[in-house]
Amino acid sequence: MTTASPAVPATGATATKRWRRWLPTPKLIITVGVAGAIGYLALVPLYYLIWGTFFDAKGFSLGGFGRAYGDERVGELIANSLWFAIGAAALSLVVGTALAYLNVRTDVPFKALFFAASIIPLIIPGILYTIAWIFLASPEIGLINKVLEPIFGPGLFDVFTVRGMIWVEGLHLSPIVFLLMVATFRSMDPSLEESALMCGASRWQVFRKITVPLTRPAIVAAVLIMTVRSLESFEVPALLGLQNGIYVFTSRIYFVLRTYPPDLAAAGSLASGLLVIAMVGVAISNIVSRSGKSFQTVTGKGFRPRAMELGRWRPVMGSAIVVYFFLTVVAPLLVLLYTSLLRFYQPPSVAAFKSMSLENYRQLVHLSQAATALKNSLFLGVATATLVMAAMAIAAWIVVRSRIPGRQLVDQFAFVPLVIPGLVLGLALSFVYLRSPVPIYGTIFILLIAYCTRYMPYGMRYAVTSMHQIASELEESAQVSGASWWQTFRRVLLPLLAPGLLAGWIYILVVSFRELSSSILLYSPGNEVLSILIFEQYENGQFTVLSALGVVMVLTLVVLVTVGYKLGAKVGLRQD
Repeated sequence: MTTASPAVPATGATATKRWRRWLPTPKLIITVGVAGAIGYLALVPLYYLIWGTFFDAKGFSLGGFGRAYGDERVGELIANSLWFAIGAAALSLVVGTALAYLNVRTDVPFKALFFAASIIPLIIPGILYTIAWIFLASPEIGLINKVLEPIFGPGLFDVFTVRGMIWVEGLHLSPIVFLLMVATFRSMDPSLEESALMCGASRWQVFRKITVPLTRPAIVAAVLIMTVRSLESFEVPALLGLQNGIYVFTSRIYFVLRTYPPDLAAAGSLASGLLVIAMVGVAISNIVSRSGKSFQTVTGKGFRPRAMELGRWRPVMGSAIVVYFFLTVVAPLLVLLYTSLLRFYQPPSVAAFKSMSLENYRQLVHLSQAATALKNSLFLGVATATLVMAAMAIAAWIVVRSRIPGRQLVDQFAFVPLVIPGLVLGLALSFVYLRSPVPIYGTIFILLIAYCTRYMPYGMRYAVTSMHQIASELEESAQVSGASWWQTFRRVLLPLLAPGLLAGWIYILVVSFRELSSSILLYSPGNEVLSILIFEQYENGQFTVLSALGVVMVLTLVVLVTVGYKLGAKVGLRQD
């Protein structure tokens, strides 16, 4: 008989293996780190904003709300904010929807201008667009007023009014509505409209009774999104409204923080009110989007949209397209270029054209702040786009591919900054890092944190959309072949995600490069970006220099976007 051998004591190698089982894997470290960073960026600023608004050294207090909303002009503040936001949203909706309908459903001429008219205004920073319209429609120096003065008298148009603010903001937002509605019209079956036309209905009746009801979810969503965008706008209210003492939420917050001593609690109270309005608008937009199934017209049956003939209205609509392209693209860019070549601003004349020179551009070369601002803007744009898209690629894997409990919270936290206006985000981060022992406040890295937080939702949308398009069996095949999670993610998923990630990278680079609202409260001397420097030059009355700086900024953005799209054409899967 054989006897059982005595138990062998655990060797050092066995103990090491057991100990390694308790070590976190790279997969766990990366996923937990990304999820934790998203939660930190989304929730910590809001927590500090709420705490700084409702609590002071003595404890809970509503004194900030009393000072913010106890002013006798608070009703005018709220009315101006709503009038400006709703008016700009309505103008952008009418213009953008009409252009989208003409482009998709009719044989309108000059369709090549639609692309330029929808892309170029998105590249022009809001502060430059606003300043350009000051040069065009100011009652004192506006070129349009000078041209029309012999006919209608001086000061026909006044951009420094609520109506002027609505005009500038609405025109700047109309390309976004155009892009949204183009997709809606292209996916809608036109057979219902064609049937109505065959029954004798006019084009206006078809548009009003059939087209508009079918696109109602997209229209309502566009109105709400544009209203929220207008509520959080800072450039237009600051440059146009403050000139005549017209306040909205964002400009009032900026004014309260610029007074001495700054009232952080009152500013936080105003920011909380603006935040609540923005959250309500986004929530309504999401509800409307979910109810869109009742308006679906694209089914399993194929359809082929046919362009409707405009007939005698074709030249009229073509002229309207040319006028729109001139107002949104040509006129703002031309007036900036014209002003940048002058020694001092003056209306066009023979003497003005003879005095043109490149002196303002020479000043920029010797202006140390300009080189620093350009370097900071490039650094922040590239760093923000890279960090956001790298983190959101992993976050998209967590949401779409993993089975981690609570993974949907990562998706929800990533979209929290979408409802936080840029100026409110800047105020919230100042609450965080003024009290933080980490010496970040006053450095360029607090701007990097602000930009990453602000544009995290957009990066998440690009990454999640791309991840949904990739079949999971590709990862499973790699893992069966012995590849680790990191090897699979790096060598299989990332190359397939590259086109979508690069598209998100380009978008975030552009919007970060021109960002102003979240920077205005966080920058310090030496850490200016181009938008801040342009704002300072405007406050100092240096119109010609800021125009030259604006031309350089627009050209830099055009180069960056062009290079990005050239690189985008070389990534992803291609057929030989």
